[in-house]
Amino acid sequence: MTDRDERLQTILRLIEEFNKKGIAVSEETRFAQDLEWDSLTVMDFVAAVEDEFDIIITMNRAAEIETVGQLVDAVAELRSDA
Repeated sequence: MTDRDERLQTILRLIEEFNKKGIAVSEETRFAQDLEWDSLTVMDFVAAVEDEFDIIITMNRAAEIETVGQLVDAVAELRSDA
Protein backbone atom coordinates (compact mmCIF):
# COMPACT_ATOMS: atom_id res chain seq x y z
CA MET A 1 0.00 0.00 0.00
CA THR A 2 1.40 3.40 -0.96
CA ASP A 3 1.57 6.41 1.34
CA ARG A 4 -1.23 8.00 -0.68
CA ASP A 5 -3.41 4.91 -0.26
CA GLU A 6 -2.77 4.96 3.48
CA ARG A 7 -3.70 8.65 3.69
CA LEU A 8 -6.86 7.97 1.68
CA GLN A 9 -7.88 5.10 3.95
CA THR A 10 -7.29 7.22 7.05
CA ILE A 11 -9.36 10.08 5.63
CA LEU A 12 -12.16 7.70 4.64
CA ARG A 13 -12.15 6.37 8.21
CA LEU A 14 -12.41 9.92 9.56
CA ILE A 15 -15.26 10.73 7.17
CA GLU A 16 -17.33 7.80 8.48
CA GLU A 17 -18.00 9.61 11.76
CA PHE A 18 -19.36 12.65 9.91
CA ASN A 19 -21.18 10.79 7.09
CA LYS A 20 -24.63 10.88 8.68
CA LYS A 21 -26.38 10.09 5.38
CA GLY A 22 -24.32 6.95 4.77
CA ILE A 23 -23.25 8.10 1.32
CA ALA A 24 -20.69 5.95 -0.51
CA VAL A 25 -17.45 7.96 -0.49
CA SER A 26 -14.75 7.97 -3.16
CA GLU A 27 -11.92 10.31 -4.13
CA GLU A 28 -14.39 12.26 -6.28
CA THR A 29 -16.85 12.81 -3.42
CA ARG A 30 -17.44 16.52 -2.75
CA PHE A 31 -17.82 17.55 0.87
CA ALA A 32 -20.42 20.29 0.48
CA GLN A 33 -22.43 18.98 -2.47
CA ASP A 34 -22.34 15.20 -2.04
CA LEU A 35 -22.03 14.82 1.73
CA GLU A 36 -24.11 17.97 2.32
CA TRP A 37 -21.93 19.12 5.20
CA ASP A 38 -22.62 22.49 6.75
CA SER A 39 -19.80 24.80 7.84
CA LEU A 40 -19.76 23.48 11.42
CA THR A 41 -19.38 19.88 10.23
CA VAL A 42 -16.59 20.95 7.87
CA MET A 43 -14.77 22.71 10.72
CA ASP A 44 -15.11 19.66 12.99
CA PHE A 45 -13.87 17.38 10.22
CA VAL A 46 -10.91 19.65 9.43
CA ALA A 47 -9.98 19.59 13.13
CA ALA A 48 -10.10 15.78 13.09
CA VAL A 49 -7.85 15.66 10.01
CA GLU A 50 -5.43 18.14 11.55
CA ASP A 51 -5.22 16.07 14.74
CA GLU A 52 -4.80 12.78 12.88
CA PHE A 53 -2.01 14.01 10.60
CA ASP A 54 -0.47 16.63 12.93
CA ILE A 55 -0.91 19.42 10.39
CA ILE A 56 -2.63 22.80 10.19
CA ILE A 57 -5.02 23.50 7.34
CA THR A 58 -5.60 27.23 6.95
CA MET A 59 -9.08 28.58 6.29
CA ASN A 60 -7.99 29.66 2.80
CA ARG A 61 -6.60 26.22 2.04
CA ALA A 62 -9.69 24.48 3.41
CA ALA A 63 -11.90 26.62 1.18
CA GLU A 64 -9.99 25.38 -1.89
CA ILE A 65 -10.47 21.69 -1.05
CA GLU A 66 -13.70 20.38 -2.56
CA THR A 67 -13.14 16.62 -2.93
CA VAL A 68 -11.72 13.76 -0.90
CA GLY A 69 -8.92 13.32 -3.45
CA GLN A 70 -7.94 16.98 -3.15
CA LEU A 71 -7.78 16.57 0.62
CA VAL A 72 -5.51 13.53 0.31
CA ASP A 73 -3.14 15.54 -1.88
CA ALA A 74 -3.28 18.58 0.42
CA VAL A 75 -2.40 16.44 3.44
CA ALA A 76 0.63 15.11 1.58
CA GLU A 77 1.77 18.63 0.69
CA LEU A 78 1.26 19.94 4.22
CA ARG A 79 3.12 17.02 5.76
CA SER A 80 6.09 17.52 3.44
CA ASP A 81 6.18 21.24 4.32
CA ALA A 82 6.61 20.42 8.00
